Amino acid sequence: MPLIYLDVCCLNRPFDVQEQERIRLETEAILLILERCHTAEWELLTSEVIDVELAQIIDPERKQGIEILTSIAKSKVELNETIQNRAIVLQGLGIKFFDSLHIACAEVGKADVMLTVDYRLLRKTANSQQNLATIVANPVTWLMEVSE
Repeated sequence: MPLIYLDVCCLNRPFDVQEQERIRLETEAILLILERCHTAEWELLTSEVIDVELAQIIDPERKQGIEILTSIAKSKVELNETIQNRAIVLQGLGIKFFDSLHIACAEVGKADVMLTVDYRLLRKTANSQQNLATIVANPVTWLMEVSE
């Protein structure tokens, strides 16, 4: 059973304007992944870092919607010194602060994959994947790979 970590960009995607095909495809993939987590076919991992980012969302409907999506998570990674230290190392690879915390949480939580729709992060991690304990991938690409 895959253990999946969705960053806040992924969790926001279903609430974004769906005019672009790429956004619609990513939304569909994310909703399919969450459905499999809901039916316990797969497992969703969340973190205290996600909670911190959610607290910064000012749109109450979006925030509530994302909280509903994350409520199916069976486990949650709490922020600690190990995660903070790992995030510092990841920042040394050119990965931004919150992104590095998400990756560190996914690694500590032993996620099989951390999914993101942040293309800048995907480019950064593609060059550093050998330095990561968790795969970082786009939800559409990852879903296609595991569904083969």
